[in-house]
Amino acid sequence: MHLLIRFIINALAVLAISFWPWHIMGIHSDGWLPAVEVAVILGIANAIIRPILMALTCPLIILTLGIGTLFINALIFYVVGGLHWIPGFTVPGYWAAFWGSIVMTIISWLLSLIIREPEDRQPRQQTA
Repeated sequence: MHLLIRFIINALAVLAISFWPWHIMGIHSDGWLPAVEVAVILGIANAIIRPILMALTCPLIILTLGIGTLFINALIFYVVGGLHWIPGFTVPGYWAAFWGSIVMTIISWLLSLIIREPEDRQPRQQTA
């Protein structure tokens, strides 16, 4: 259930980015279906490819105090959207993917705060 909620949150974030009034750096979706496809592929890429890239670039991430993670997120966003694997979804360049991934992270974080699973809302029992 948690995975399905994450996909829905990512789909809403991709829709928000692509239908933003001024299209963040040219990121565009022709409809809701390409945005959902991008969210699913991003979810899979973040589950499989991102940990491998994080492990390979661990010294760089430590050296840059975590800023390197932004570039990894942008690279994954660019590979999924910028290489035109999904018809109807356009990311014009790497910097558009960079800013789009930052905005997507913020939107998905905010939506994660609002939309929680029922077991997350249960109060924790205090032990004495």
